[in-house]
Amino acid sequence: MYVHRGTIGETARQTVLPEFIDECVARFRSRRGMAPGPDEVGSWRRSWPVLLDALMRAGLEHLDVLLELSLPGTGERVDVAVVGQDRDAELTLVALELKQWTWAVPAPGESGMLEVGQRTLPHPARQVGGYVHYLRDWAVGGTGVRARGAAVLHNAGAELLGHLRSMVSPGSPSAEFPLLGHDDIADSLPAEELADRLRCRDLAPVPKEAVDRFLAGEHQPSQRALQRLADNIEGRNRFPLVGEQDRARLAILDAVKEAGAKGPGGLVVVTGGPGTGKTAIAARLMGELCRMEGRNPRLLTTSGALTKQLQRLLQDGSRGLVATFRQQPPGGLDKSSVVLLDEAHRAETYPGQRTSALPASLRNLLDRVGVLVLFLDERQIVRPTEGITVAELEHHARESGAVMRRVDLETQFRCNGSQAYHQWVDTLFSDDQTPDPWNSGGYDLAVRPDPHALAAWVDGHAEQGHSARITAGFCWPWNAEAVPPLEPEVAIRWHGPDADEHSWARPWNLRAEQPVPGFPDVPPRPFWATDEGGHDQVGCIYTAQGLEYAFGAVILGADLVRRDGRWQAHPEASHDMRRLRELPPQQYLRYALNTYRVLATRATHGTRLYSTDPETQAYLATLLPSS
Repeated sequence: MYVHRGTIGETARQTVLPEFIDECVARFRSRRGMAPGPDEVGSWRRSWPVLLDALMRAGLEHLDVLLELSLPGTGERVDVAVVGQDRDAELTLVALELKQWTWAVPAPGESGMLEVGQRTLPHPARQVGGYVHYLRDWAVGGTGVRARGAAVLHNAGAELLGHLRSMVSPGSPSAEFPLLGHDDIADSLPAEELADRLRCRDLAPVPKEAVDRFLAGEHQPSQRALQRLADNIEGRNRFPLVGEQDRARLAILDAVKEAGAKGPGGLVVVTGGPGTGKTAIAARLMGELCRMEGRNPRLLTTSGALTKQLQRLLQDGSRGLVATFRQQPPGGLDKSSVVLLDEAHRAETYPGQRTSALPASLRNLLDRVGVLVLFLDERQIVRPTEGITVAELEHHARESGAVMRRVDLETQFRCNGSQAYHQWVDTLFSDDQTPDPWNSGGYDLAVRPDPHALAAWVDGHAEQGHSARITAGFCWPWNAEAVPPLEPEVAIRWHGPDADEHSWARPWNLRAEQPVPGFPDVPPRPFWATDEGGHDQVGCIYTAQGLEYAFGAVILGADLVRRDGRWQAHPEASHDMRRLRELPPQQYLRYALNTYRVLATRATHGTRLYSTDPETQAYLATLLPSS
């Protein structure tokens, strides 16, 4: 997908027309289903004419240009791609990343990242390098594409350029991609020198049919890309499997082979509660599938935070191969593909709007692949618009004649491997059972008398260097801006034993996906659970699900209270999505119980509980020690 295609000469003449940008906006909206933001449109207006003028002065008017070229395997877009053929008559793309920066400084503690205004962004050479490596690593239409690139910072002066260039070590991968500032594309430069700086000097116009084939081609990872990801997963033992986990991995692999042997559209369902190792097993399986010829695998998750954590761990080798799944399947899949979908219980499936047992999002995915492996825990479904059950998958298999295999994970590896704790929590957050008082020494579990004591317990562990976090039900407003300083919106008042009123407040975690300059101790949303400073904010179900830390404190809000020996739901106390808040209490109860069960099973070493409702707090005190 692109918003404009033409020769450089044609495009340069069109950019001065008032309607040109509007036409690009309309094309963007029709092809992506949403309009570009005003900041992005503004950058088009300011940057495209400058670059096209430079390309024209370089004598490149007969080459093709693509504006906002999408890379289907990753969802990223190249600002400008110049297309030609090199001296070997091979199709060659030059990826040009455009920046309007006049100022940037290194981001503290973030290697290769820069603070630019209120955003933290990758170094331009690193960014354009990612695009180039994608084009080299992903065979398009069964053929390779030669690619090169540069970053054009057309407002940057010599001081900024010198600073940015000094951050690139000679011989490093980013050193291949030059940084061009205002003076590097000046009017006074001879055409050949300017074309050389823009990395287009040796390119000739390419036949239209070659560009057509490239644009129509299916993007698939090369064996080199798959091998690199396999090495990243397996080479450093990032996802060690223990005992039952490794046996489960082998069982899943056998099930994949069996389902795939019966033809495309095979299903493997892997069920397991919190801490059974679903994500680690999925990652290890991905490494093995990358080494198998003809599998064309992907590792997808339904959690943006979990995807970001995996991508950071696996570095650039994960580009296009590890991604977040929403509604649309990723690009490049075929009938040989094996797709691993972790956190499948969070898939957007809209149960009330389905016309068949299998939701459209999963059906579209299954129709494109050889085998779909779903990692699922039904008791982690926390929204009425999400989730799939084993019974629904079995119904689909019977109706469609698809092959379905099931593997159950039972052994717990989180919470100190305490099966007793997981069973106790399952019983606690059940709508028809009451647990016995907790008396096991296998896991550190207790109730805290008030939020101050709860936070002091978390802060104490954080000061000792442990990962410790506070989570809460979504029972407080979340209206803070996307950048710090954060407002302390999780505010609680209570009366202590002295009958005096006390108060406590902390902010929710940061909304932003990237670090915010000037606030190194406020981690971005995907890394709240793991990065320094996260203990000072309160996480919610959508921040914590799929992740873990050593010590966890859970605040039960007013949406779930204990009355007359049973749990009662109060959806009106929720500040979550409207569709959830408007459910009848009995329907809301299922999601509330699942939410607190998930929050109470994130910590590997110890958990503390506290309820804002006095009667519920008294009930917890009958079940748990106070320290």
